[in-house]
Amino acid sequence: MRRLVTLLVLPALLGLTACDTTTTPAATPATGCGPATAVVADTDVEPIGADPGSALPVTVTSADGTSVTVTDASRVLPVNLYGSIAEIVFSLGLGGRVVGRDTSTTFPAAAHLPVVTPAGHDLSAESVLRLAPTVVLADRSIGPAEVLAQLRRAGVPVVLVDDEQSLAAVSRNIRAIAAALGVPQAGERLVDRVEAEIAAARRSAPPDTAPLRIAFLYVRGTAGVYLIGGAGAGSDEMIRAIGATDAGTEIGLSKFRPLTSEGLINAAPDVILVMTEGLESVKGVEGLLALPGVGQTPAGVHRRIVDMDDGLLLTFGARTGKAIKALAEAVHGACS
Repeated sequence: MRRLVTLLVLPALLGLTACDTTTTPAATPATGCGPATAVVADTDVEPIGADPGSALPVTVTSADGTSVTVTDASRVLPVNLYGSIAEIVFSLGLGGRVVGRDTSTTFPAAAHLPVVTPAGHDLSAESVLRLAPTVVLADRSIGPAEVLAQLRRAGVPVVLVDDEQSLAAVSRNIRAIAAALGVPQAGERLVDRVEAEIAAARRSAPPDTAPLRIAFLYVRGTAGVYLIGGAGAGSDEMIRAIGATDAGTEIGLSKFRPLTSEGLINAAPDVILVMTEGLESVKGVEGLLALPGVGQTPAGVHRRIVDMDDGLLLTFGARTGKAIKALAEAVHGACS
């Protein structure tokens, strides 16, 4: 199931659409509030400073337990499913060293780079080697594993970082990437900034209110994929961060599970959260409401749908604080 989901997530830029998030009884339709849009003006990465230069060589332990020595970080290739590794490298001030990208890395500063994942999220060894990287940064969300092994046999240092989708993993991954590139001080500065942004964003939830129940639906209508998130899906972390309750977790779901009308009705979400491309794939809000069970939830009755473009919702990179702030504003601020 995880492989199915990871193959289909296609990050883009950030945009949020929301409608009334005030909890009201299902029998009384919400009125006076049409769809609203909250937009993050700064969707690009913000470097912590200029390229600080690398103190090399360094030897680090890759997430797969392999000891890797990096002697040259002048040509960096960051690749993973969510675009978070590239986001961190650029935020460290090292964007000028990056020689390629994956299809998930879509922020403006990286848009000009060649793509090395021509088949969705599968790496092409030929595409990678053609760019002559001096170090590859990746995680287990991308593969095939045989390609990464082939790169190592070709003499390219490959450093894997943790692929855990959580707020706690953000700082760990920043430090791991900064260490592998020989810029640990820049890494600490970036950690300080990101942690401060996340803390500030988490404080934006309105006090003294009953937590909203939010269900995250991963939908790809064109592929016939309809899933609901639960504990450990990553969406639960973002939902908790804005002071809400993950409805899927509350009914005992973990990771992603097939969406059923009975399960969704039992989850009784006040708000339904989806990715923008997923919403488009089911022909918008009306198409989403037509899915079994959606229209029978409090969120469906009151058309409380929040969509967030894929580039930030599950990325858990250096812009995580901005993503939480935008999500909180969309969910808590609409029609207030």
